[in-house]
Amino acid sequence: MFSKKNIFFFSIVFLSLQLFSQIDSTKVKDLKIKGDVFVAQGVYKPLAPAKAAFYSAIFPGLGQIYNKKYWKAPVVWGALAIPTYYYLTNNSNYKRYRTAYRLRKNGFQDEFTDDLGNERVSLETLERAQEQLRENRDMSLLSGVILYVLQIVEASVNAHLLQFNTDDNLSIRPTLVQDPIQFDAPKVGLTLKYTF
Repeated sequence: MFSKKNIFFFSIVFLSLQLFSQIDSTKVKDLKIKGDVFVAQGVYKPLAPAKAAFYSAIFPGLGQIYNKKYWKAPVVWGALAIPTYYYLTNNSNYKRYRTAYRLRKNGFQDEFTDDLGNERVSLETLERAQEQLRENRDMSLLSGVILYVLQIVEASVNAHLLQFNTDDNLSIRPTLVQDPIQFDAPKVGLTLKYTF
């Protein structure tokens, strides 16, 4: 159980921290004259998130590059390469087992039967292997599609968040105030001052 001194100490420590928030980034910060053209910096660009999402949809990772988050592009490529690899592997193995199953059902020799007619893998095993490989292939495809959609969403959300500037203009500064009327019984109050 915390004593009153510990609670008071932690209150002072945590309330003395300054919390920062964001300012309105739709205002124009600077106007620089380049020839006859005014170049505005810090202007809200409503099409930037749509552009980032479009670039990511065209080529995965391109939206992250558009947002100037270059380190995210190899992460996206690696994340999409893993389900692609497993899809291709499971699909080729599925086709092998499917072909062997069909050949054996029709009475022909397959890759799992030696020249003497000895079966290394039973017909039921071939059938179960097909089902399992088809399920693994479909899960790889589903996870690849989910990762593809997530990287598009990530590029769009990141482009939205890049348009906001963090600044010290909006901050909370807690202060402790003593009761000026009653000096004999100490009381502590809390005041929050915030500026925009």
